[in-house]
Amino acid sequence: METLIEEFLDYLAIERNVADNTLAAYRTDLKHYQRYLRNCSIDSPHRIKSETVLGFLNYLKSLELADTSIARMFSAVRMFHRYILNENYIDSDPTETVSLSRRVQKLPIVLEVHEVEALLELPDTSQPLGLRDRALLEFMYATGCRISEALHVQQSDYFPKERFVRLFGKGRKQRYVPIGEEAAFWIEQYQKFGRPVLANPFVSQDVLFLNRRGKKLSRMGAWKILHRYFQQLNLDKHVTPHTLRHSFATHLIEGGADLRVVQELLGHADISTTQIYTHLDRQYLREVLLEFHPLARRQRKRA
Repeated sequence: METLIEEFLDYLAIERNVADNTLAAYRTDLKHYQRYLRNCSIDSPHRIKSETVLGFLNYLKSLELADTSIARMFSAVRMFHRYILNENYIDSDPTETVSLSRRVQKLPIVLEVHEVEALLELPDTSQPLGLRDRALLEFMYATGCRISEALHVQQSDYFPKERFVRLFGKGRKQRYVPIGEEAAFWIEQYQKFGRPVLANPFVSQDVLFLNRRGKKLSRMGAWKILHRYFQQLNLDKHVTPHTLRHSFATHLIEGGADLRVVQELLGHADISTTQIYTHLDRQYLREVLLEFHPLARRQRKRA
């Protein structure tokens, strides 16, 4: 099993060009699956039946894992079995008749526009690190990028005259996203007065966002920065690095942006992924209706 898993991971890395973070997640999930099979005394893929996969899912549920974690792990297992079936290592796919019970889709947490504005004003831009933080926050909200995409941006990926940035998404798929005037201003200020102070000629290379030692800002380092500013806002919301991305998309939809445009800006391969933001928009419209429609208000008071 271990050899087959490694071959599958090589296939994802080389032929599917899967991102490193995604590949690491697949590796971890399949190691959990392999450990479960070993505990069941199953050492060959030919011995795995649909009941085995169901047993694995029940085992994950017994650990009280989140539905999203179980769904992710099941996806990894299913992709693995489909791969070894296509490569003729097995005669049938044991996951084919297994499905997860339909889950209620949770709407992502977003910030209100005034909350985003307050967030952007928090960094102390009189200091190099504060300039970097302001530029990073502005960049993420202006582009709707993933945190990993922001951290991989090179200075050569940013085109100030055209006000476009080249982002590399999942599978190293590139897209060009426009940058607004405000974000462009703070990126320029950071490049002039912040980055030169932080830069180290031996380690910085062309990376845009640097840590205090001049190295590329790490994912954990960026999360700590965002978390600190989110805490200062004292929000009654569970916010994550993805919150700015969700806010970017939601505010565009609320402003009337076409769904296909938002899909392109976010780098979603499938528009169904982007459609969750239309649900958020409908929720917003419902709240407006309840707030301002006279009959809706009257009905709410009777309730």
